[in-house]
Amino acid sequence: MKSLLSSKPALWFLFLFNLAVAAVAPFAVDGAQGIMTAVGMGVVSMGAGVSLLRGRRGAEA
Repeated sequence: MKSLLSSKPALWFLFLFNLAVAAVAPFAVDGAQGIMTAVGMGVVSMGAGVSLLRGRRGAEA
């Protein structure tokens, strides 16, 4: 499972999908639930983005 989640296509999907949901959630869901959804999805998106950057730096070095 770890190798699947750390593959580039999976990381790109996690990054882009969660970023899109984080941007839309406050408008689609009212109140605190929309804000917390946006925060949670944003954290997952940032984690995937950091993993993509780390993998890119490892490939260049």
